[in-house]
Amino acid sequence: MTLQIFPSILSADFARLADEVALISGTADWVHVDVMDNHFVPNLTLGLPVVEALLKYSALPLDCHLMIEDPDRWASQYAEAGAGSVTIHAEAAKAPIRTLRTIRAAGARAGLGINPGTAVEHYADLLGEIDMLLLMTVEPGFGGQRFLDVVLPKVRRARQMIDGRDLPVWLQVDGGVTAETIERCVEAGADVFVAGSAVYGAEDPAEAVRNLRAQAEHAATPRS
Repeated sequence: MTLQIFPSILSADFARLADEVALISGTADWVHVDVMDNHFVPNLTLGLPVVEALLKYSALPLDCHLMIEDPDRWASQYAEAGAGSVTIHAEAAKAPIRTLRTIRAAGARAGLGINPGTAVEHYADLLGEIDMLLLMTVEPGFGGQRFLDVVLPKVRRARQMIDGRDLPVWLQVDGGVTAETIERCVEAGADVFVAGSAVYGAEDPAEAVRNLRAQAEHAATPRS
């Protein structure tokens, strides 16, 4: 499987977002954008106007992760603005199938996010409606949290569900992904890794991305 690193700008300098994205443009695959509304999660970050502005300067596609109360209303607008991927949360969406199809119809990849305490099996029937399944490995809302190992068995089950239906669905993990945890995520079956403080808390964000990728690829290499 292809392993991808999506640095999260939640840990970047918000006053210099275009410059911060430029730092990782030669090493990262996508840019992960955390949209929070202080209702679905207890934090307020940025919204559609900032995404629209960032799209003008980013050489990488944007992966917009909507941690908001009413994704059914807003998700399509992020797709129409030019986001490459838009993820809604299963816990927040009231009409997930309709919303996921609307995202795809607008030309973006559709993602479904699931919190640590939510069983992935409840959403098995939606796998055909999505391009990416996001499993949160921290409680959503804040960067810099400690990785929750309790989610790893769910990552393994999700991988089995995806492979069992032979679907081209990316399996993303988000939260506490660092040099100390990324190999465990790979071994559990994840192939897309959101890293915030591990990248933007480093002295050289581009080098941090390269190191994370090298570790992920090492963990994915078959042992002889």
